[in-house]
Amino acid sequence: MGKFLIEKSLNIKGDVYIEGAKNSCLPILAGAILTNGKTTINKVPFLSDINIMCSLLEEIGIKIDKDEKNKTLNIDTKNIFNKELSYSLVNKIRASFLLAGALLARFGKVSIQMPGGCSIGVRPIDLHLKGFKALGADIKKEHGIIEIEAKRLVGTEIYLDFPSVGATENIILASVLAKGETIISNCATEPEIVDLIEFLNKIGAKIEGGGTETIKIKGVDTLNSCNHTIIPDRIEAGTFLTLGAATKGELNILNVNCEHLKAVISKLKEINVDIEEKDNSIKVFGKNIFKNIDIKTMPYPGFPTDMQPQFMSLMTLANGTSIINETIFENRFMHAAELGLMGADIKIEGSSAIINGVKKITGSKVKATDLRAGAALIIAGLCAEGQTEISDIYHIERGYYKIEEKLKNIGANIKRINY
Repeated sequence: MGKFLIEKSLNIKGDVYIEGAKNSCLPILAGAILTNGKTTINKVPFLSDINIMCSLLEEIGIKIDKDEKNKTLNIDTKNIFNKELSYSLVNKIRASFLLAGALLARFGKVSIQMPGGCSIGVRPIDLHLKGFKALGADIKKEHGIIEIEAKRLVGTEIYLDFPSVGATENIILASVLAKGETIISNCATEPEIVDLIEFLNKIGAKIEGGGTETIKIKGVDTLNSCNHTIIPDRIEAGTFLTLGAATKGELNILNVNCEHLKAVISKLKEINVDIEEKDNSIKVFGKNIFKNIDIKTMPYPGFPTDMQPQFMSLMTLANGTSIINETIFENRFMHAAELGLMGADIKIEGSSAIINGVKKITGSKVKATDLRAGAALIIAGLCAEGQTEISDIYHIERGYYKIEEKLKNIGANIKRINY
C-alpha cells in the first residue's frame, strides 16, 4: 500500500515519454493464446494489470520472458493447456474476460469467473456472450462461473447493441479460428482495436475493417507467431497534456499519435491552451487564464470517458461554469466528491456534472477511487495550495508506468510513501 504527497508545482517543464497503450497490450496478450510458437511484443508498459494478465497466461502453460529494461515480452505457447482460471487473478482486472474469446477459439471451451476492475459503473458482459452464442457456443452461468463451449465456432453476422470495446475485441478473438466469415456491425472503432487487428493479421488472421463500424473476419485454420510493437497510450498522453495545461506548464509529450488525440486536443485549444503538433510529439503551453467548456463523453472518435476526470480537475480552475455529460459509465463522478474536499464547486445532476470555476483549491486528504480519478487528483494536487495526500494509489499505478518518476523529472513536487 502507498500514498502520494504532492505540493503545488506550477510552470512545470520538460519532456514526457509516453508508454505503449495498456488497453492495447491487454487484448494482444489474450490474442497470444491463439499463436503457435514464439511471439515478441515491444513497448510493453509493465503495469500491474499487464503483470496480472501475464500471470493468467502462465497459469495455462504459456512461457513468458519479461525484459522490462527493453520493454519487451517474449511469449511461447508451445505448452499451452486449458483450465479454469484463478478467481483471485481474474477478479483483479476487467481485461481478464478477454481470455474467454481466445480460449474458446483455441480449445472449444472455457470456464471463467466474472471479471473485476475499477468500480466506475455497470459493465455487463452480455454483449460478449451474445457474440459467442451467435457463433454457436453454449453458455452456462452458475455461482459466478461462466462455462462456454462449442464443438466448432461458425462465422455469422453479429450486431452489437452498443459499440462496446471489450465485446468487439472478444468476438474478434473468438472468430479468428471460426469456420467461414463473421461480420460484426456497430462495433467499436478505438485505436486499440485497430492495433489488436494488426497483431492478429500478422499472425495469419484475415480481418478487414479495423477502425470502422463493420469488421469482417474470415476464419483460418492455424495461426503463427510474430513481432509486434504496441501503439502509444493516448490516455496517458492526454493526461499529461491536461496536466501541462492545468499547471500552466510547458511540456513536450513524446511518442504519441496525434490522430488518436484529436478530441482532447480540440478541447484544450477551445479553452485557450496552445498546442503544437509534430509527427510523433505534442507540445502543450499552459495559460494563466483558461475558459470554461462543455464536454460530452462518447465512443471513439468522440471525447473519451477515460479523460473526463482529468478535465474535471482542469475545469475547477476555469473561468465560468463548465458542464460534463458522462454517457458511457453511470458511476464515473466519484472523483467529484474528492475534488470537493479540495474546494472545488461541483454539482452532480444525474449523468451531468456542473463545475463552477473557483479561484483556488486547497490541498487535502483524498482517495483515488479508480484509475482515472486518481490521475485527476494528481492534477488537482499540483495546482492546489498546500499539501495534497492521495491514498489508494494502487489504482493510479494500474495505468501509469512510473508516474512518480515521470512527474519528478518535469519538476513536480511529489513523493510516494509506503505503509
